[in-house]
Amino acid sequence: MTPEELKLLLAEGEGLSVEFKEKYTPKIDRDLVAFANTKGGRILLGVKDDGRVVGEKLTNRLKAEIQALSRQCEPPLDIHQLTQIGDVVVIDVLPGEEKPYSCASGYFRRMDAVTQKMNRKELGLHFQAAGKDSFEDRFDAAVTWKQISTKKVAAFFQEAGVRRLGAPPSTVLASLNLADGDRIRNAGILLFGRDPQRAFPQCQATFVVFKGKERRDVFDRKDVKDDLLTQFNEALFFLQKHLNTRSEIHGTRRFDLMEIPVEVLREAVANAIVHRDYGFRGTSLMVEIYDDRVEIVNPGRVPDGMTAETLMGVSIRRNEKIADIFARMQKVERLGSGLRRMRDHMRAVDLPAPKIKTGPFFRIKLQRPPHPGGSEGINEGINEGINGLLSLIVQKPGIRTPQLARALTTSPKNIERWLAQLKMRRAIVHKGSRRTGGYWAVP
Repeated sequence: MTPEELKLLLAEGEGLSVEFKEKYTPKIDRDLVAFANTKGGRILLGVKDDGRVVGEKLTNRLKAEIQALSRQCEPPLDIHQLTQIGDVVVIDVLPGEEKPYSCASGYFRRMDAVTQKMNRKELGLHFQAAGKDSFEDRFDAAVTWKQISTKKVAAFFQEAGVRRLGAPPSTVLASLNLADGDRIRNAGILLFGRDPQRAFPQCQATFVVFKGKERRDVFDRKDVKDDLLTQFNEALFFLQKHLNTRSEIHGTRRFDLMEIPVEVLREAVANAIVHRDYGFRGTSLMVEIYDDRVEIVNPGRVPDGMTAETLMGVSIRRNEKIADIFARMQKVERLGSGLRRMRDHMRAVDLPAPKIKTGPFFRIKLQRPPHPGGSEGINEGINEGINGLLSLIVQKPGIRTPQLARALTTSPKNIERWLAQLKMRRAIVHKGSRRTGGYWAVP
């Protein structure tokens, strides 16, 4: 590693394959096994979480301690490289060949920028995946650096809020573990290729609006053959174009709200991109809009032994490198909390939780609100309650949930649901300590 490459890693921040440590402690054995259990990575000693260098010296004693720590793992793992770059000590860990690895504290893996202890289910799934060749990790010998777009690399840096430091695409992709020398991983091609479908014709997305509730008459269709970030952005634009939006005014502020929360749509599309089986030929990521629902479908089975119900509590990603890039761009929630957050956002606007169907394809169904008619009175009642709640918060800053429930003659559960909706619309903010309760106020 050169000093220039180190500067780029510090600017990009922590991620799937990079961990910052202010100083050495024996607890880095968790990070050692986490990188060995995942895709490999680097531990940078002498660096604060925000990327500021405070310095660490690679003495013979420190080198011996780190080597001893690695040998105490089960099975023992080898440190690929242990070097001093400027004021930073770099520990380079390769993906292990005898997964899973454990340390004194248990089994760990890397999840985006976090070292996470595996629970029993995740550990079992890790045993299943050990030794399997991932599509995103493979190299395509026919793709050269001329086919990587500098504009798309620049767009990633802008989305991630990172200063590029003038590094060429080859250095950038190498720092993100998307390239090795002249070889470019499939994930790098899918994310930054000028024409990714030239190498992988199946890696496209199709968006369709159907008339009615059946998959028959097509009202509108769009096919997107481009990189994964473009597919993500185009999917959201298509959904915003064809789903209903309503405006609400609270006080002097106007809120434009989609009929299905945009947070749910973003997470569902990103989930499909991150978990898709890109080696599944003859398929396409699908976004389907019907009169009563939205369905987002990606090719790929869930791991053996998993069901739609158990997915809610377990974090498993088919494409760790693609997930890391989307997490850096803040397109997905870290630590695999997306499905739970989607459920919470849907419930906050009185819509059913997403329905998941598994098989050769992973399907998420999002219910659209009923059209005005039979349920209009119910919706009016809900909106009246929310408006009354907001008025009380404006009139009596600091009022607590039990007092709100008594004043509006409703249940605390309804108050919590309405508070969630107002928070989602950014009409209220929480102040004070959550540990001691705090209170809601208008920003």
